[in-house]
Amino acid sequence: MSPLDHSGSSKEGVSYTYKGHDGYAPIFAYVGTQGHMLECELRPGKQHCQSGTTAFIARSVETLQTLGLGGKCLLRLDSGNAAADNFDAFGDHYFIVKRNPRRECPEQMLALARRVGDKQDSHEGKNVYTGFFDHFHPGGDQNRPCVPVAFEVIERTIDIDGQKLLVPKLEVNTWWTNLSCRAKTVLDLYHGHGPSEQYHSELKSDLDVERLPSGRLCANKIILLCAMVAFNLLRGLGQEVIKRAGLAPQKINIPRWRIKTVLKNIVYCAVRLVRHAGRIELHFGKRCRWFEVIQDIAHSFA
Repeated sequence: MSPLDHSGSSKEGVSYTYKGHDGYAPIFAYVGTQGHMLECELRPGKQHCQSGTTAFIARSVETLQTLGLGGKCLLRLDSGNAAADNFDAFGDHYFIVKRNPRRECPEQMLALARRVGDKQDSHEGKNVYTGFFDHFHPGGDQNRPCVPVAFEVIERTIDIDGQKLLVPKLEVNTWWTNLSCRAKTVLDLYHGHGPSEQYHSELKSDLDVERLPSGRLCANKIILLCAMVAFNLLRGLGQEVIKRAGLAPQKINIPRWRIKTVLKNIVYCAVRLVRHAGRIELHFGKRCRWFEVIQDIAHSFA
């Protein structure tokens, strides 16, 4: 979830969000490594992050199947969506769900990690243990089968200033997962979802979808869906440009362009719209730096 700030607004559905401002609390699902949006849903700001999320996940999984990608996909969710009901919507796909270990004592988790985990290489004053726990039930429901929990327990005995601590500082991170791999791999795969925060930023700032225009919630839901279409079209256009890096007037050595970069370099190119002989043509200037790239993309979709 990434709240949209509508402070000072009295629009339908605008209410106090967990970010500390009035607005909406939409939920998003992205697919792939380039940031294409799979699903989105606009929600009132006060709606709990888990309310309706099981249905949203099921809809996203169904959409994944219609894409015909083949094989299993990896679903990554944060700790706000670790409810037991969500596991029923995952189907046969792989998943990594951040788990909030608020019920466990950190000292007990450290003792258990020392016994069953692997100690990772780290600097002096920091001990890191990773591994799997196999005795936890999602939601604490004993009627559900146990799901493996990957863990990372960090014990710090020296602070950042080099001062030795009388009582070690403990940090416990856990994730529900059905992946059969090393715990360190699970951690790396989960941290790979970090760019999704940038995807939110591109939608809100580059496409200017921070403040939705209508006073009606249903109308703003439609506008957000239209924004998703525009977002994916621009994302796809950016990937087409990267495929033609050899034709570009500047060096391109990144796997993905921001939406703002696509708009600036490609969409905002100055052209003349000419109607002639029953045809509509775009006439570019002689000094258009991106003409060869745009022409090649246009020919590939002609």
